[in-house]
Amino acid sequence: MPGGRLTQQERQQITLGLADGLAYAEIARNLERPTSTITREVLRNGGPTAYRADLAHRATEQRARRKQAAPRDEGAGGTSSQAYGRDAEAVRAYEETFTTVLIQSGTPKMMARVMSCLTLTDTGSLTAAELVQRLQVSPASVSKAVAFLESQGMVRRERDERRRERYVVDNDIMYQSMMASARSTAHMVDVARQGVGVLGSGTPAATRLENIARFLDFVSESIARAAEQARDILHTQPEPPKDSTT
Repeated sequence: MPGGRLTQQERQQITLGLADGLAYAEIARNLERPTSTITREVLRNGGPTAYRADLAHRATEQRARRKQAAPRDEGAGGTSSQAYGRDAEAVRAYEETFTTVLIQSGTPKMMARVMSCLTLTDTGSLTAAELVQRLQVSPASVSKAVAFLESQGMVRRERDERRRERYVVDNDIMYQSMMASARSTAHMVDVARQGVGVLGSGTPAATRLENIARFLDFVSESIARAAEQARDILHTQPEPPKDSTT
């Protein structure tokens, strides 16, 4: 299998494959590349409907130049000093994988990048300026992404000793996110049941909405209950790995 960065010709093949409706796995087989490589490439550059080979190639070159010009310090994707003896390249690759998974789950691209950067730092908090430097994006992009993540219960704001605003992810991040999801689903239940009254109880459309409401009501309650039951897991230390020599 070929390694290294995708060539412009390969990106043209990706464009053609997407236009033909091919799955990422099939495009990857045609190029003899891992499926994850194609998935990251497409999602990082606009998604399947907006991907353009020339723009993707240019963006990749620009990212490479930025990394050479402004290496990042310790933290997610850092290229300079790495805490705990981590491999900088492995951290960067994992950050891209983590970001891709968030995008695939429905998180907008910039929000996913900010979330990954925060989650993969040991401190779990960064200032707006630090996010701008690490991600090489505009302050406006960071502000918009943080506002979205805060609305989803995925980050919170706090002031440090220098009165700077910091964006924080903590041990409750997944719990808060699950509860926000449950509330959003519960709101959809209310809206669906409003439709039953508008369309007339017993009519085909109203019956469909009622069934949707019953289904989502069950899901919302299940999510909230499971999150409450599992919350303590977020505050426990994982057991250390067993010594294979014993």
